[in-house]
Amino acid sequence: MTEGPIKRERTFTWSDPAGTAEMLGAGLSGYDLIKAMLDGEIPHAPIAEALEFHLHEVERGRVVFRSRPQEFHYNPIGTVHGGFYGTLLDSCMSCAIHTMLDGGKGYTTLEYKINLVRALSDDVGEIFAEGNLVHLGRRIATADGRVVDAAGKLYARGTVTCIILS
Repeated sequence: MTEGPIKRERTFTWSDPAGTAEMLGAGLSGYDLIKAMLDGEIPHAPIAEALEFHLHEVERGRVVFRSRPQEFHYNPIGTVHGGFYGTLLDSCMSCAIHTMLDGGKGYTTLEYKINLVRALSDDVGEIFAEGNLVHLGRRIATADGRVVDAAGKLYARGTVTCIILS
């Protein structure tokens, strides 16, 4: 008889997000804020540290995160949990919207939808979550996104609707 599953452990650190929120309130444009995160001038969001995904590319209306699926992303059946896909897609799509906002404006997700196309595991290697702006209105914005591997193979796609906050 076995003694149960082998326990694993991981630790991580993160920066207080209040400083980044203050910069948003100080009039930094959405693009400048996200670009400063990419350049390491502003800390990444705590969720990015917890799940180990990182900004990879930033343009106006487009953001790409990169990650490597790992065992701690798994669900009980041995594949990456759908919430990991959802977090990556919500982040890249919403940040694509954020890059188009003027200083002092923020956003929050109203709704997002994802379609998982194939399972991720820790042997897939590096993946990329790309978000692209579709529409930016005065109060509502939409974007779409996809998760692909280094060869461009699709793993998930999604859409997001965000409300613009002043």
